[in-house]
Amino acid sequence: MRSVLATAWLIARKDLRVEARSRELVYTVLFFAISCLMVFVFALVRPDRAVDLPAAGILWIAIAFSGTLALGRTFERERQGETLRALLVAPVERSAVYLGKLLTVVLLMTAVEAILVPIVGVLFDAPFTRAPWLVLGLLASGTLGFAAVGTLFAAMLMRVDSRDVLLPVLLYPMTVPVVIAGVMGTGAIVGPEPNFVAARTWLTLLVCFDAVFVTIALWTFAPVMSE
Repeated sequence: MRSVLATAWLIARKDLRVEARSRELVYTVLFFAISCLMVFVFALVRPDRAVDLPAAGILWIAIAFSGTLALGRTFERERQGETLRALLVAPVERSAVYLGKLLTVVLLMTAVEAILVPIVGVLFDAPFTRAPWLVLGLLASGTLGFAAVGTLFAAMLMRVDSRDVLLPVLLYPMTVPVVIAGVMGTGAIVGPEPNFVAARTWLTLLVCFDAVFVTIALWTFAPVMSE
């Protein structure tokens, strides 16, 4: 298990180093996420009335859309450079490859969320500071569940020409429980009448979803990537 985690970290570190040099994906995902927020701002916010908007839903929509964009590029560099075959025939567990890619996506989405949450808090007057640790737990567990399913589907569709179209078609129905739990849990915190008990319940459900999704993905990744 230790060697699997060490290999996963090496794969993630390689991806993060490449991204740190190019900054291609992080800038694209961040620009897309902020653009989603701006659409809601200009469509819904009016200067002549108080802001009364579902900030939690807007936040999670931006996270899901930007996460989908990141997942679409998860294996793109390996596919373009014809290096995926070498990665798969290396004497390492296939699960390490999955975990490394999953860690890359989670860290990238976390970086984007670190910028999105303050923006949503300011633009929509969402009091995320009421229970910051609960908000962080919901975001972390929701991001992990979304990325766990998305990384598996990105691997499945890597050789398909229409992968950019098929990925959201497959991903969104499967991650509906994660998004709903994230929205409901965050909404229970930032709503007019906060309900921290409900937020903890939704967080518990998210953790359960994560355990199920990651376990299934680890079991199925090796057969999916077998030629």
